[in-house]
This record gives sequence, structure tokens and C-alpha cells, in this order.
Amino acid sequence: MADIGARLAEIVGAEHVLSGDAIGEDYTHDETLTVEPTRPAHVVRPAGAEEVAAILTLAAATGTPVTARGSGTGLSGSATPRADGVLVSFERMNKILEIDTENHVAVVQPGVTLADLEARTAEVGMVYPVYPGELSASLGGNVNTNAGGMRAVKYGVTRHHVLGLQAVLPTGEVVRTGGKFVKASTGYDLTQLIVGSEGTLALVTEAVLKLQPRLSHQATILAPFPDLATVARAVPKVVGSGIGPLILEYIDALTMGAITYTADLSLGVPDQIRDTAQAYLVVMLENNAPERLDQDVEAVGVLLGELGSLETYVLPGPAARKLIEARERAFFTAKGAGADDIIDTVLPRAALPDFFAKVLEIAQGHQTLVVGCGHAGDGNVHLAVFQKDPEVRHKVLHELFATGMSLGGAISGEHGIGHEKKRHFLELEDPNKVDLMRRIKKAFDPNGILNPGVLFD
Repeated sequence: MADIGARLAEIVGAEHVLSGDAIGEDYTHDETLTVEPTRPAHVVRPAGAEEVAAILTLAAATGTPVTARGSGTGLSGSATPRADGVLVSFERMNKILEIDTENHVAVVQPGVTLADLEARTAEVGMVYPVYPGELSASLGGNVNTNAGGMRAVKYGVTRHHVLGLQAVLPTGEVVRTGGKFVKASTGYDLTQLIVGSEGTLALVTEAVLKLQPRLSHQATILAPFPDLATVARAVPKVVGSGIGPLILEYIDALTMGAITYTADLSLGVPDQIRDTAQAYLVVMLENNAPERLDQDVEAVGVLLGELGSLETYVLPGPAARKLIEARERAFFTAKGAGADDIIDTVLPRAALPDFFAKVLEIAQGHQTLVVGCGHAGDGNVHLAVFQKDPEVRHKVLHELFATGMSLGGAISGEHGIGHEKKRHFLELEDPNKVDLMRRIKKAFDPNGILNPGVLFD
């Protein structure tokens, strides 16, 4: 490995290769709760695709494991390096190469953060609408995990906004997929195959992202409900109303209490309503015309009342922003409260009532606290699991995942499988699909050097 470190230094410069004690603790993990941090043999920080290609050519020749890292905000352990491997950090590849207002695209390097892109697109009245909640997250990491977030109910997830990629294959070749065009029927869609592959097929060095017009007016409605089942039944009706919410989130009462307490946020909900409510819907609307926005707010308020809400509140701008920020930080609130795992199962919207009923049954059956919130508009449920016993916790998670899949869902909606959920994935997923995925992995990565241990053993 010392020899490999010297050869890496020849590629990127000695100041951009870290080894031994020079490797900071932050490089050893992402935000996953259950995966042990690991210090890699080397951290290498390339400046461009040519250097990435040289790194992978060297790794392929020496059989060295390679893990990609953006900002390290992931929640599946897929950015956890190997002790005998190299961690490729994209922190130097952080340029916004182009904002094309005619074709409505941005061309970015993988180290660009969502905050960087948000600031640049705002200058030209456009927006990259994928909003997973952590603005320090990098676009490369978002592409690798197919990140979603609260705005997915209206705009979709990362894969709906990635038009093309530059990527380096594990054998060292540089390829381009897609482009600035919005549709193609020319062979296999390699762009979409790489999106969400968690760094196991190729290292993304550039992404062409679709942008949207930035709408100037927003309003946020908070609706307390008597129970979670009523919230779940209301969600498809709100989505089907034609109003098109920007955000449609559910938050159970325990989680709402925790995030508002942590954020020191008062929402003006009377004690009588707050003591009765067991769950909340947060509905954010947007429009360029303020009068149309007002009409939509009124229509949603009436609809939520018909669907069983105890009351509806249009939040003032500062309170709305603080609530959305607090919801975005729900993971860290759960982590601070001692949560032992976080899951992000996704299922059809109409299946939410049945799933929530089963969650309660599973939690009670294993004497486990399970609370949460989620992107109700697209069926993505985020649950914090409080269970110290690892064997019991595994059973709880396994039953939750199995229930979601039996209702037509999947294990992960946006966090990915990584190391953390691999065992559940391999035990519950269709073995024919898993075998096909293994063959795809082999075609891209014949030497098995890219993120070994992620998705597959």
C-alpha cells in the first residue's frame, strides 16, 4: 500500500494524498448510525476526470478497493471505505461548469454542493428542485444514491433530473452518457443505470442536470389530524386534487414535539388541538401568481377539513421556514434522542394506512419504539427505530421491510442499500433480480474494485 500511495502522489500530487494519521475522522464514515467507521489506507483528492481515470487504472492493476465520497451525508454506509482500500474524495472537483438558461440545464462536477447550485440558479431565476434536505450534500453523492426529498411529490427525484453524465469505469475508460437533450431512444440508458448505483459501477465526474423555473410565491399549511390512519387516507386525495403541492409531509405527534422543541419553534396550535392531534400534514404550495396561490390555499384548507383534519393553519413565512428546516433535521433530532436505526421504506400512497397499522403491531410485538415522518406525497416513510438489542432490532427492521414489500413497496426510497441494509436486501429481494444485478456489476467492474461489500457480499 505504501507503493500505491507513492504512485497516487504521482497522479494527483503528494499534497492531495493522505495516509495514516493524516486521514481525518470525517473520511472514515458517513451519517449512517449502524456502520462502523473505517480508516482507509489512502485518501486521494483528484482534480479532474483524467486523474480519476489514472487512479482507477492503478486500482484495477493492483486489485485495490476504491470507494467514492462526496460530502459524507449519506445514510446507508455506501461511502464507508475499506481498510485496505483507497477513498476518492471529490472535494476538489467542485466547479459549476455551466448554467445554460436556453436549454435549462446545469453542468456540474460531483463535488458541487446543493447550496452552491441553489445560489447560482437563483441568480438566473431557475432552480434545481431536488431537495433532500441537507444543503451541504454533494451532487455526486445525490446522483449515486438517487436522492429524493420533500419536493419529490411535485418534481420527482434525482434520476428525473439527470440528463447525462461523464463517468470513469473501474477499468479506467472515460465515457459520456446522455446530454442536454430531454429524451433519447438510442440503445441502453446508461445514465439511469449509473444513477442510484451507490458507486459500484462507475465514478461520476460530471453531471448534466435539468433545471426548472423558480416560482416566486409560496404558502405552507399545517393540518393536525386525530390519528395517523386519517392522515394516510387523506394523502392520495390531496395528491389527486390537481392542486399540485410542492411539499406533502406527514409528521407523527412524537416527532413533531421533538423537532419543534429542538428548534425552539412555536406554531401557534392551541393546547386543546395539540393534545388531541396524533399526526400532522404539512402542505406547501407555490405559484408565480399570488392570487392563484391564495385560491389554492383556500381549496386545500377546505379539502383537508373534509378529509378529517382538526383544523388548518396557514403558517407565517418565518414559522413555515423554521418548520421545514426542523423537518429536514429530523434525522439529527432522532439521532440526538438515541435512535438506533433509521429506515426509509417506500410504498404506494394508497398502502400507507395498512402499513402504518402494521408498523404499530410490529413495534408493540417487539417492545420497540418506532416513530417518524416522511414524504407522504410519494409514499416514502422515514422511521426512527429505538431498540438497543441488535437481534431484536434486526427482526423489527426485517418485518418492516417485508411488510412494505408485501404492499408493493421497496426497502429504500432514497437512502440506498449500502452496507447497512444489504442483509435485508439480499434476503428479501427476488433472487433473479439480484443475480441480474450481479451480472451488471461484473460487466462494469470485472475486477470487483468499486465499493466492494456495497449491495452484494
